[in-house]
Amino acid sequence: MFVSLEGIDGSGKSTQARLLAEALGPDTLLIREPGGTEVAERVRELLADPALEVEPLAELLLFLAARADLTARVIRPALEGDLDIVSDRFADSSVAYQGAARGLGVGEVISLTDSATEGLWPDLTVLLRVDPEVGMERADGADRLESEGLELQRAVAEAYEEIASVASDRVVIVDGEGSVEDVHDRVLEAVRERSAG
Repeated sequence: MFVSLEGIDGSGKSTQARLLAEALGPDTLLIREPGGTEVAERVRELLADPALEVEPLAELLLFLAARADLTARVIRPALEGDLDIVSDRFADSSVAYQGAARGLGVGEVISLTDSATEGLWPDLTVLLRVDPEVGMERADGADRLESEGLELQRAVAEAYEEIASVASDRVVIVDGEGSVEDVHDRVLEAVRERSAG
């Protein structure tokens, strides 16, 4: 099973992805996006640099390059080896951030993402719903996207709600507020319900 965790900056994705991977056991691979290969980690450094101004289309193409490399080198081989995968972000991030919030167009971003991953999307996406103000308080603001502030996060949060509505067969919303343990319990319940169904 391929599970991604999504949400605005400061929603707790990284922590919950790690806890979910631990709970699912040793046959689970934890990855982050962008990242997971040497190429993708270098792209991540570039994208996170607050000193850089990046045009929206260039930003999207960098994310897609990292995702294409990760998908080909890590995700597909892991799935073929019957491993479960937990990803801290995946394709829905590009749809929300670049497609909707940056105004590049949701349909266009979905199409380009399909090309980058050869049609691979998660079996289940857990969307951690957190109020953008709460997310901004939690986020350290050190990377370029976080440093853009509340307006971007509000636009992204709205986009994620739309994604959850349109892709309800794949996306489940989980309340991301409360203690780490409480959120973990909710995430685990959502994943178990989906894998049992």
